[in-house]
Amino acid sequence: MEIIRATETYQQAGAYYVRIQAMAKKHHISLRAEFDEHDGPDTKYIVVLDDDFPVATSRLYPIDSERVMIGRVVVLPEFRHQGLGSLVVAETEKWAKELGFKISVIESRDNKVEFYEKLGYVKTDDKIINYGTFNCIRMEKNIL
Repeated sequence: MEIIRATETYQQAGAYYVRIQAMAKKHHISLRAEFDEHDGPDTKYIVVLDDDFPVATSRLYPIDSERVMIGRVVVLPEFRHQGLGSLVVAETEKWAKELGFKISVIESRDNKVEFYEKLGYVKTDDKIINYGTFNCIRMEKNIL
């Protein structure tokens, strides 16, 4: 497995591929809903490759000068339960820290909260955020 910071278009296409296959297609999410205003030229993506084939991804973008949003953490179904989700989050946090952010924010699907708690995230409250497809809960972690 190789982890890359997707800075070129073809690498970012790998992130999009994973998201289309594992989320949009599986959960019948329209491309317009899956790719939102936070998917732009300044968005940063982590991509995990297996023999040059994208199998996992995440994105990060600034909320403010101290906080960064990590999102769209996705692993292709056939590569799940191999630690790739944890790996992607750790690499995304590392990059965020290098960029000078102090707090990582994740809006976790309600059925994935335990996964993020194991990675050191804590709920900011129990408020449910509904984006139309999933119920999410906001979580944070100090990454200093």
